[in-house]
Amino acid sequence: MAAHEARDHIREQLRAWGISDDIEMTTELLASELIGNVIRHAKGPIRLRLLRSRTLVLEVSDGSLTTPHIRHTTPADEGGRGLQLVAAMAQRWGTRYTATGKSIWTEQPIPDGPGPAH
Repeated sequence: MAAHEARDHIREQLRAWGISDDIEMTTELLASELIGNVIRHAKGPIRLRLLRSRTLVLEVSDGSLTTPHIRHTTPADEGGRGLQLVAAMAQRWGTRYTATGKSIWTEQPIPDGPGPAH
């Protein structure tokens, strides 16, 4: 899965749930960062999942057991800020290990408003 495919999927699903206007850009950015990390540091296949309950959960899974960690960067570093961005934009985030790899998940509050609860 490429980041642009993930963004398309996210837009479609959030609009179907009626919550796209308020959190679409943040969710797309989180997915792009997490998928970019898989492409650079892990191995596929990549799977994306959105779950809606009291919060919106974005989950990106891959076939690696490598533990992601936030790097401490300097102003001269050209990379290494992806998880810092994820931590700043998500309400919570973490890693869950599975039999075939890991899932990195983020959680965002769902703004009040209309929309079916699926």
